[in-house]
Amino acid sequence: MMGGDFGPHSTIPAALAALDEFPELHLHLCGDLSLLEQQLRLSNHFPHARITLIGSEADVSMADKPSVALRNKRQSSMRRMLDLVEQGQVQACVSAGNTGALMAMAHYVLKMLNGLERPALVGALPSCNGQPVYMLDLGATVNCDADTLFQFAVMGAVMAEEVMGISRPKVALLNMGEEEIKGSDQIKRASLLLSECNDINYIGYIEGNDIFSGKADVIVCDGFVGNVALKTCEGVAKLILRRVEQSARQSLSRQLLSWLIKPFIKSLYQGVNPDHYNGASLIGLRGIVVKSHGNASKEAFLSAIRQAVREVEHQVPAKIKHRLEHVLIDKA
Repeated sequence: MMGGDFGPHSTIPAALAALDEFPELHLHLCGDLSLLEQQLRLSNHFPHARITLIGSEADVSMADKPSVALRNKRQSSMRRMLDLVEQGQVQACVSAGNTGALMAMAHYVLKMLNGLERPALVGALPSCNGQPVYMLDLGATVNCDADTLFQFAVMGAVMAEEVMGISRPKVALLNMGEEEIKGSDQIKRASLLLSECNDINYIGYIEGNDIFSGKADVIVCDGFVGNVALKTCEGVAKLILRRVEQSARQSLSRQLLSWLIKPFIKSLYQGVNPDHYNGASLIGLRGIVVKSHGNASKEAFLSAIRQAVREVEHQVPAKIKHRLEHVLIDKA
């Protein structure tokens, strides 16, 4: 509850909204007990029958290096949260804290599923056909060999099938061109592995301008490419919104036009608003870990909690484990 730019000021309202939305949900809130109690009292929700407060003696700051956090922040709210998952006391966890520290701690505490080498951050993005597209990796594994990209494709396909209910999701590799001769040796080898796997509906390469086109349900790339692509898309969306606002202030006629089309612009923005797609899942682990972006609003953090609930309902780690065992047997 302590992570992100706003800490409990954002995460507490989101947690309370989640409890209203999911009557069966019980939340364990990890953090500074006095601060959490204060925020809950201000909201007239202390005590709450479906909230358990878990005290912590330290917090992981956004400046902490992953190795330092792993060694020295064993009593932090982030570590207490992951320990609860590992001990089976909770079924999933959500954090808006330091991404590197979260990945390092989750990898150490929860361990990888058998047959997997590296975890991946996967997030849902909007598309032109209205169906979210899953993209991975978004920054967990910077350099990926062909086998790792293949494993990411399997995990991404399971997410699309189980969470979104897409039958035989279309899987693509993000590349610098659609031609078979384009791309690095690792991309080409991953493409060969996927084309030989009957369990994956592999459609080939797509380029960056097709991320939101709806051509693919799952887009696979290494963490460096995925993170840069995601941040670039967010930046372009903000640029367009600012240009529209600036244009509306230039003349009376443009202000009038802006007023007339404001409902349409608002509806369009809500369709691409990152708050509604917040919640990147760290998959490949023996537990469910959802990473919210650091500047998450109440609505954005609520979106991350919803993602965790969906993964619990569909037992995503178990489904990934089963699919990987099946695919690896066929591959052998």
